[in-house]
Amino acid sequence: MYRPPSLRENASGIPTGFVYLVGAGPGDPDLLTVKAMRLLSEAEVIVYDRLVSDAVLSLANPQARMIPVGKKPKCHPVPQQDINKILIEQAWTGRTTVRLKGGDPFIFGRGSEEALALRSAGIRCEVVPGITAAQGCAASLGIPLTHRGLATGVRFITGHCRQDQPLEFDWDGLADKQTTLVVYMGAANIAEISKRLVEAGLPVSTPVLAVNNGTTPRERRVVSDLDTMPSATARANFEGPVLFIIGDVVSLYANRDVCPIVNQVIALASADPMATVHA
Repeated sequence: MYRPPSLRENASGIPTGFVYLVGAGPGDPDLLTVKAMRLLSEAEVIVYDRLVSDAVLSLANPQARMIPVGKKPKCHPVPQQDINKILIEQAWTGRTTVRLKGGDPFIFGRGSEEALALRSAGIRCEVVPGITAAQGCAASLGIPLTHRGLATGVRFITGHCRQDQPLEFDWDGLADKQTTLVVYMGAANIAEISKRLVEAGLPVSTPVLAVNNGTTPRERRVVSDLDTMPSATARANFEGPVLFIIGDVVSLYANRDVCPIVNQVIALASADPMATVHA
C-alpha cells in the first residue's frame, strides 16, 4: 500500500483527509449538481481534468490549491498511476480534496480506478455523480436518446482503447436499428466505427450527429449520416471533445415539437447531405 512520507492521522492511525470524486458535467456550469457546487466552494485541493470547462473552474474556492492532471489523445503528461498518488498524498495531509472530472466520474472517467486506489490506501472517498455528455448534449439539442417507435434503448461506448489498441466491440450487437448508440472520444476512429457498423448491418443512411464542446458557448454540431460522417468530421476540423449520437432519434433534431424551448436558445437546422456545421 502506498503511503506518503508526510502523514496526518487521527488517534486510530486513519488519515483525516477525504477525497470526493466529483462529476463536473458536460461543460455548462448550470448543469452542475448542488452538491458539486458546494464541494467546489469548500475544497482545499482540486485535482482537475482537461475537459473541465473554465466556467466550472471559476466556481472553485479561490484559496484552493489547483492541480491540473489533464490528458490529451496520445499525450498523458500525468499518468493515471501518478494521479492516484497525488490524490492519496493530498488526503494523507488531511486536506479535503475534490477530484473533478468532466461528465460523470464513473462513465469513461476512470473514477472507479481512483476509488479503488484510495480505498486500498485507507482513504475515505465519496462519488458525486454528474450529468454525462450524452445526456447533456442530447437534452440541450432537444434529441431524446430513446423515443417510442425509433429507439427502445441506448448504449454508450468509448471510441478509443487503452494504448491505442484496436477497437474490439460486439459490432453485431451495436448495429441495432432500435438502439441509439453514443460514442465518446471517437473523433480519431469515427471512420472505422462507421465502417464496422455498416458491415454489421446498420444502414449507411442512419443519421448521425456530432457535437463538439457540447453545452458550452463554443459548441459546434454536424448532422450527417453513417456513410458521410467521417469526411464531414474531417472537414469540420473540430477542436476539443466530440460526441457522436448515432441512430434514428437524430432525425428529430430539427423537429420543433420535441422540445419547443430549444428553439429559443439554439438555431436548429435540418440534416442535409452536405453535413453543414452549425455553430
